[in-house]
Amino acid sequence: MDIATPFLDTQRRALSPMKTIGLSILSLTLLMTAPAPAADNAALRVGHFPNITHAQALVAHNLSRQGKGWFEERLGPGTKIEWFVYNAGPSAMEAIFAKSIDLTYVGPGPALNAYTRSSGAEVRLIAGAANGGAALVVQPDQKLAAPADFRGKKIATPQLGNTQDISCRAWLTAGGLKITQLGGDAQVLPTQNPDQLSLFQQKRVDAVWTIEPWVSRLEREAGGKILVDERDVATTVLVSSAKFLADHRDLAKKFAQAHAELTDWIVKNPEEAQKLIRAELLAETKSDMAPDLIAQSWKRIVFTAETPRASVESFMQNSVKAGFIKSVPDLSKLFEKP
Repeated sequence: MDIATPFLDTQRRALSPMKTIGLSILSLTLLMTAPAPAADNAALRVGHFPNITHAQALVAHNLSRQGKGWFEERLGPGTKIEWFVYNAGPSAMEAIFAKSIDLTYVGPGPALNAYTRSSGAEVRLIAGAANGGAALVVQPDQKLAAPADFRGKKIATPQLGNTQDISCRAWLTAGGLKITQLGGDAQVLPTQNPDQLSLFQQKRVDAVWTIEPWVSRLEREAGGKILVDERDVATTVLVSSAKFLADHRDLAKKFAQAHAELTDWIVKNPEEAQKLIRAELLAETKSDMAPDLIAQSWKRIVFTAETPRASVESFMQNSVKAGFIKSVPDLSKLFEKP
């Protein structure tokens, strides 16, 4: 079950047809030909996950709660940010397709799948956000060193088709194992992050391929050992719906610029950023996180707004290996700066 709970009440109530009966033909004509609302008065709907690799969103979301909105202050008078929280990327991409959100922080895997699924029509990658912070963690008492050792084993991932799920399946396949959606030589089990930890502690799974802070929690609370550390891999990018980018390019440009400025601030102010992240994770998950756990997770992540084109293109190959994409599509429309 996805969190998918909006920070603000974002339900839209359509105008009742009965209310339009009394309008004159002239009024209807004026309504139909009136220009769209000014961008400065727009409400941006932005998605993210409760993961430390989504630091920019966590910091900004918490500042919004305090009435000190980072994006709100930089996008113009009257601009509102409506935050949506998801468990993993496929859910956020479904929200993009449904036009429920305009922008989202997401892993490259679901972004690529969405781009391919829509034949390049729905999704645009407008900035990078974080590299690293993902890893394959194995049980300490098992001799697991290579893909072949996972024959008959169970590996948990955050969600079917999410970035870590694809990395896991591609890694096992490249190592000679046959992996299907429901089984194969090893069983990949899409499992929400909090449940991964308890399953690992109970030894009901042999390994977990996941994201921070869960990597560090598996180490600290369950004695897990890191086998594959994806330090140089893009784990979070900033994605826009193609429609939002086309209709509100100036606003998207301002958002991307504010995102870059926030990324720079986070890099230069790690202690303050970590405090805001801790507060936001508590608000979203109702679970407090120790400051030293966040600091430990921080060491594995590089925050950058630079578009990770090479990493995303490499990840596309992984999506093909994992069977989520049949062939590499033309990515020329995916990367776009507002």
